[in-house]
Amino acid sequence: PPLQNAELGKRAPRWIRDNEVTMCMKCKEPFNALTRRRHHCRACGHVVCWKCSDYKAHLEYDGNKLNKVCKDCYHVIIGCTDSEEKKKKGILEIESAEVSGNSVICSFLQYMEKSKPWQKAWCVIPKQEALVLYMYGAPQDVKALATIPLLGYAVDDTPRSADLPHSFKLTQSKSVHSFAADNEELKQKWLKVIHLAVKGETPECENELQVN
Repeated sequence: PPLQNAELGKRAPRWIRDNEVTMCMKCKEPFNALTRRRHHCRACGHVVCWKCSDYKAHLEYDGNKLNKVCKDCYHVIIGCTDSEEKKKKGILEIESAEVSGNSVICSFLQYMEKSKPWQKAWCVIPKQEALVLYMYGAPQDVKALATIPLLGYAVDDTPRSADLPHSFKLTQSKSVHSFAADNEELKQKWLKVIHLAVKGETPECENELQVN
């Protein structure tokens, strides 16, 4: 579990692994090979870009030595609060870990839009918004790449020969979203939830659907 504010710097954090994120966990800028190296905040363990890791604070668990920390932890540890309260999170700003832990269903799916190539996405339907599909680049990302409000979509679950084997499509007028699961069982679990959501219903037996 993430460290509480009072524990920052007093206990060593769990480090989020580099490959668990595709963007800075503070400013949400995507990492890319050239300009954005990944750094770890030594207080909270989050993966951040160089701009957001450009702070230093004395950490008790490391013998009060100066360590690289992110901006948020810096303010907490030196005891000055951010004057502006956290701005209200936009719809895409819900952290993946937050919704995945309280979801109707979540797993990796392959995703294809229009004629773009298939790409792997971490897909989540949160309990508190069981009619919306959130798509993230990776399970620990702090911002969704896209959301699809499922209500009113038509579901086509017969893949054509050109598609990946366990695929299904969501279509509504001109927009078509194609998904593919790794196996038939996972595809059926998703379809069970999606068939309800497109009609504006939510599943009764939620815990059966947890997919790791």
